[in-house]
Amino acid sequence: MDIARGMNYLHEHKPEAIIHRDLEPSNILRDDSGHLKVADFGVSKLLKVTSRVKEDRPLTYEETSCRYMAPEVFRNEEYGTKVDVFSFALILQEMIEGCPPFHSKKDEDVPKYYAAKERPPFRASMKLYAHGLKELIEVCWSDNPANRPTFKQIIPRLDSIYNSFGRRRRWKVMRPLKCFQNLDWKKDGSSFGRDSSRSEGSI
Repeated sequence: MDIARGMNYLHEHKPEAIIHRDLEPSNILRDDSGHLKVADFGVSKLLKVTSRVKEDRPLTYEETSCRYMAPEVFRNEEYGTKVDVFSFALILQEMIEGCPPFHSKKDEDVPKYYAAKERPPFRASMKLYAHGLKELIEVCWSDNPANRPTFKQIIPRLDSIYNSFGRRRRWKVMRPLKCFQNLDWKKDGSSFGRDSSRSEGSI
């Protein structure tokens, strides 16, 4: 829920929405209270008059993680805020599965599977994907960006799903939080992802 709220803040930013473009577990920080914060805006984009972006050149592996890249970015097509929704779906599934999407594949090969409309398999118990969670993930990683919901639409759905799980089961659903970094660890410079010169920040 924290990730969705943070991304909604970026996408609803006025007068210009902000696309993160590098939403992945290593750019999500966890504080001492367990709350998650979106960080690392080194390749973020401001949307000005139009709601779409067309790159002069494709994003490179050094700039962003290919494993969480939306297919339209890989194909060097115009794109908008929905690229972050695609990445969010992969992260949400990773929180359940406990491993990165297509973890047995090389990073640079993964976007080819997305472009071919292949998605990571659901291997965890379907009980963990109950109450519409699986369906939410699937619509968020839809190949057609227009079919993906906004984070403003995702938040109430997540809230409903969360409340539908019993109190004991909520912790089981969100157990693989080890994929996120601790906030203090990131602050003290112990880890800065792929490029320590990139701008840092969190919301």
